Amino acid sequence: MIKVFPFIFIILWSSAFITTKPLTDNSDPFSALAFRFFLVSLGFAIYSIYTNQKLLVNKRNIFESLLSGVLFHGFYLGGVFYSVSKGMPTGIAALIVTLQPILTNALSGPILNEKVTFRQWLGVILGFIGSAMVLGLDIGAEIPILGLVATIIALLAITTSTLWQKKISNNLSLGVSNFYQAVGGFLFHILIIILFADPFINFTKTFLIAMAHQVFLVSFGAFTILMFLIKRNSASKTVSIFFLIPPTSALMAWFFLGENLSNLDIIGFLIATAGVYIATRK
Repeated sequence: MIKVFPFIFIILWSSAFITTKPLTDNSDPFSALAFRFFLVSLGFAIYSIYTNQKLLVNKRNIFESLLSGVLFHGFYLGGVFYSVSKGMPTGIAALIVTLQPILTNALSGPILNEKVTFRQWLGVILGFIGSAMVLGLDIGAEIPILGLVATIIALLAITTSTLWQKKISNNLSLGVSNFYQAVGGFLFHILIIILFADPFINFTKTFLIAMAHQVFLVSFGAFTILMFLIKRNSASKTVSIFFLIPPTSALMAWFFLGENLSNLDIIGFLIATAGVYIATRK
């Protein structure tokens, strides 16, 4: 069962892109994220209590998990949502964030003392080339400065949070850790709303369906699997599977939304798949 977790994660995490636009069409990005992580934190609290897991842990563990949540759910997701809302082309934003495995590989050695082999680097490079082929580049598209800055912040946040989570992953159970991470994300977005945003949410049927998908399948499902994979495997190997997110999202957009899927997309998907296999195989 554990061997299929990466494949389940890829499908669930990729599906988030299908329901992101319905959320931002009916809400500002930070209100949608605050509402999402309020529900997620409530769900993990109920789960932890039901399974007799101790929520009141020492202050250091609480702070570490809150910080991880601020990085994952706050700066990363907030940065991506904000950049797109400012007119950042989705393909370029996704391509910048897809640099995460390369940056993680470069930093996991000096920070986590992980040995990154030539084979892993080869797989990472192939994975990025394949993802870049699928995402493409909006040549001539105007890139808003704020959107570019927000996307770079998102890249640094998800890289830092992955390394940080690997460093602290043995301290708490997944349920309790995910609870405090969700609380960290909720508090971050509430603070952004208070200081900067003009909050609104239209609780339409479309919004509620999209939110249910992101809460149950993405936050409860995909994110929990990601935390498990980080805890079980090296950071450099875990993040390599992120190269399959853009190609899988493109396939889903073709299947569910009727978007075009070119021969270049298919070739890119195959190259990215080969790269991930090379980087993660034992």
